[in-house]
Amino acid sequence: MPEKTCFKTSIGGSALIEGIMMRGPKKTCVAVRMSDKSIYTEDIQFESVGGKSKFFKLPFIRGFITLIDSMRLSMKCLMLSAEKSVEGTDEEVEEPSKFEKWLEDKLGDKLFGAVMTLASILGIALAILLFFALPTFIFNNLAKVAPALDKGTVWRSAFEGILKIIIFLGYIIVISRTPDMKRVFMYHGAEHKTIFCYENMEELTVENVRKYKRFHPRCGTSFMIIMLLVGIIIGLFITAKNPLLRTLIKLLLLPVSCGIGYELIKVCAKYDNPLTKIIAAPGLAAQRITTIEPDDDMIEIAIAAIKRVIPENGEDRI
Repeated sequence: MPEKTCFKTSIGGSALIEGIMMRGPKKTCVAVRMSDKSIYTEDIQFESVGGKSKFFKLPFIRGFITLIDSMRLSMKCLMLSAEKSVEGTDEEVEEPSKFEKWLEDKLGDKLFGAVMTLASILGIALAILLFFALPTFIFNNLAKVAPALDKGTVWRSAFEGILKIIIFLGYIIVISRTPDMKRVFMYHGAEHKTIFCYENMEELTVENVRKYKRFHPRCGTSFMIIMLLVGIIIGLFITAKNPLLRTLIKLLLLPVSCGIGYELIKVCAKYDNPLTKIIAAPGLAAQRITTIEPDDDMIEIAIAAIKRVIPENGEDRI
């Protein structure tokens, strides 16, 4: 069950490498724990795709546009946090290989950005393979063994949707075992707890933030889970069985899943009733994996980030 609050804010954020990004209605700030234990903060300049046209702000359209903006902003902030978190370290660096030297000569300061871009492209390709193509491939092979499964779209859609959720949660569980990702999930918890403290109109101190829950209904994890569940319903209307064709149709319908999922997240953030609790429940349950209780140093980072984006006129209040 989400935390009770005095008001609800539109301020949101994301966990980074040894840091947190907070985004308010007017400003976006990144706060990072430096190697000397100091806190580095920087206001991020970001041109939103959604701000270029009123059409992009329409209900069910804004969801996919918001997803694109979030991915672009998160990548920019992630690159900054990765850079700042290791700045000034005295760790011994291995001698670069000839290939690494060639890349550095050709790309110079753009090398890090190029590596991150390549990693993003590979990540998207892997996501398409795992979440779109693989479930269809597996179901098609099961249907050969048990033809009764392939009568209609209900079993296919349910199987593919549930398998997507299992793959997503399984992936999160596996990476949460690594020390670096565990710390990112701890920062994620600090972000949520700090927003809850602000929404309860308490002074933003480590002691006050610490007592709040780490599960927030307006979270990227909840958005992903709702999107996957909405995808099961949308899958009922896709009759194609060929893995490539079915994957292509699913990708084309992705904005629909995003649009519906985003509107449901907005409703859950705005209202607190039995229906919204049911809608929010799967995402809140998944946050038990993607958020971990933070330490006090991480809470300090979240406080430093949110303080810089809180508007003076209260326009962030929903």
